[in-house]
Amino acid sequence: MIQPLIWENDTLKLIDQRKLPLEETYVEVTNLEECFDSIRVMVVRGAPLIGFTALWGMVLDIINNPTYSIEQIQKSAEYLKEARPTAVNLAYEVDRAVAIAKEDLGSYEKNLRKFAQEQMDLLHENNLTMAKIAQADLEKRFGDKKLRLMTLCNTGALACGPMGTALGVISHLASQDKIEMVYASETRPYLQGGRLTAYELIKENIPHKITVEGAFSYILENKLVDAIFIGADRIVSNGDTANKIGSSSLAIVAKYYGVPFYVVAPTSSFDMASKTGDEIEIELRPEDEILNALSARIAPHGSGALNPSFDVTRAKNIAGIVCEKGLIADPITTESLTKIVES
Repeated sequence: MIQPLIWENDTLKLIDQRKLPLEETYVEVTNLEECFDSIRVMVVRGAPLIGFTALWGMVLDIINNPTYSIEQIQKSAEYLKEARPTAVNLAYEVDRAVAIAKEDLGSYEKNLRKFAQEQMDLLHENNLTMAKIAQADLEKRFGDKKLRLMTLCNTGALACGPMGTALGVISHLASQDKIEMVYASETRPYLQGGRLTAYELIKENIPHKITVEGAFSYILENKLVDAIFIGADRIVSNGDTANKIGSSSLAIVAKYYGVPFYVVAPTSSFDMASKTGDEIEIELRPEDEILNALSARIAPHGSGALNPSFDVTRAKNIAGIVCEKGLIADPITTESLTKIVES
């Protein structure tokens, strides 16, 4: 698998995910402003990878401003947070960068470099743990059969840097010959499923078919899928989950047809300060993402578009939330979620 993030010679290199799968090119990021732009315009995407990109962006800010102060570091952190508001990992990681500066300003650059690499290594370990937790629950439900799974958007290495979350579960199962078929939702308007998830599945030789969101009911009614796995950009304390637009629709349809719907995300994606999904700020992205496709206009001139990037899946429609600390199973409550997160 190609590396989506490379730190080399004090330069951050990000694979341009807007151009995949047809073109594998890297964008070189050398300062905080370029880091902000790369997150905002979706050169880089996926909650964990956005967080790691921001950490390395904070390192670049130090390199470019060697006489840094706590005030400047805090200002840079607040600036980066505005790049994309819904994914909690962005704020989570830059706040941790500020905390490192407050603890030892004199060794800040060295400590932050070390911390950024350690967190990427740790996420790989945690995501493997999550994959094993998910596998154990699937084996309870389905025994040793090969599975037909569905996923939405992209939650693989391209979203995380290391091993993926929801797609990491699929990769792990495939490595043990436990996958019969994967249905990758196309995920309009940015087509992360058709472009990026399919790209990763091709790289790993995992059998799959791309499908549109409008086919959810057909696929589940005809019993083509055993279980569904998605990631999360933010999980609040009652288990409500913000994820790529279409996640809520898929969860509702899955609940209707009795197909287990799992959310897989590290605890860094948990926002325990927010009580329900109603408190999550939903990012509205540019109209052109809907009115155009691959730079070609597909809608009539004069038409507008509403383009929410995320929706909120209610906890009552989720069979299980998998994090590195364990499985929070239905019924998901603030108490059951808190017990796992604080364990």
